[in-house]
Amino acid sequence: MKDKILKYLIKNKDNGYISGEKISNELDVSRVAVWKYISQLKEEGFIIESLRNKGYKLIKNPIDIHPLEIKESLNTSFIGKNIYYFDTLDSTNTMAKQHSKENGAVIISEEQTSGRGRLGRDWTSPKYKGLWFSIVLTPDMEPQYAPMISHVAAAALIKSFVNLGFSDVKCKWPNDIIINGKKVCGILTELSAELSRINHIVVGIGINVNLEESDFPMELLDKASSLKLIRGKDIERKALLVDILQNFEALYEKFEKELDIKTSINICKEYSAVLGKEVYLINKTEKEKVTAIDIDDKGQLIVRDAQGNFKKIISGEISVRGINGYI
Repeated sequence: MKDKILKYLIKNKDNGYISGEKISNELDVSRVAVWKYISQLKEEGFIIESLRNKGYKLIKNPIDIHPLEIKESLNTSFIGKNIYYFDTLDSTNTMAKQHSKENGAVIISEEQTSGRGRLGRDWTSPKYKGLWFSIVLTPDMEPQYAPMISHVAAAALIKSFVNLGFSDVKCKWPNDIIINGKKVCGILTELSAELSRINHIVVGIGINVNLEESDFPMELLDKASSLKLIRGKDIERKALLVDILQNFEALYEKFEKELDIKTSINICKEYSAVLGKEVYLINKTEKEKVTAIDIDDKGQLIVRDAQGNFKKIISGEISVRGINGYI
C-alpha cells in the first residue's frame, strides 16, 4: 500500500495538495493508514508537505530514478514495464539473469560492487552518480543475430546524448560511447542460447553521468570522463534513462520484426570514432595495425590490413584501440 500511495502522490504532484480523505477513498485504505504510510515515506527521505485542511503534496523524491517515476514518464510498449531497483548490486547483468523470462525487464542499481566491462574488465560504478542498468530481451531469432543488438544499444545511446545537446559524440565499435575523446559509456551484451534459439539476451549499460574526477582511478583520467565533467553541471538521470529506453525500444522493435539493423548501423557509422582511421586490432597478446573501412549490414567491422587484404571482424572477438591513444 505504501507504494500505491507514493505512486498516487507522484501522479498528482503537479495538482496541488491532495486530501487524506481523497487518497483514502480512491485507494480504499483508512485515513489513519494513509498518515502512517506517508510518515514512513518521510522517514525514507521523501519530502511531503502536510497541511491541515489541505492534505499532502510531494515536494521532492530523493531517488531521482525511482521506478514509479520512470514508469510515469515512459512511453513504451514493453521495455520497462517491469523495473527492479536496487541500492546496491554486484552487477545488474547478474541480477538480470534471474529475470531472464521477463522480456523488456529493466534492472537498475545505484551502485555495482563488481561491475564488468568487455573482456572481464572492471567497471567503476559509484553510488548515485551514474546509470548502471540492464535490459532483458527474449527475441525469437537465431543466435547469429545476437551480436547486432550491441549496435542497437549504441545507436539508442548516441541519439539520447545528441538529444541532450552533447557534441562530438562518437561510437567506438561496437561497445563504447565517447564524448570529447573520452569514454562516458560502455555496453556489455551477454547471451544465453541453444544451437538454434536464443534463451535470453542481457544488455548491460553503464553511463558515467555525474561522476567527479575524484571518482575515477588515476590511470583512467586520460581515457574516461562523465557527462557532468563535460557539461559542467549535473545531468538529470531520470530524463536521460527514459529517453534511452524509448530510443532503444523503437530501434530494437524494428530489428526484431524485420531482422534489419540498417537504421542502427547508419547511426553508428555516422558517429563512428574509428572509420577511416588506422587502429590496432588486439586479440589477447597479438596486435595488428589496420585501417577501419566500413561497418557492414551485420555489424561487422571491415578493415584493410598492411598487405591490402580486407577482413571482417565480428563483435566480441577483438578489441580496437587507437594508434595514438584510446581512439
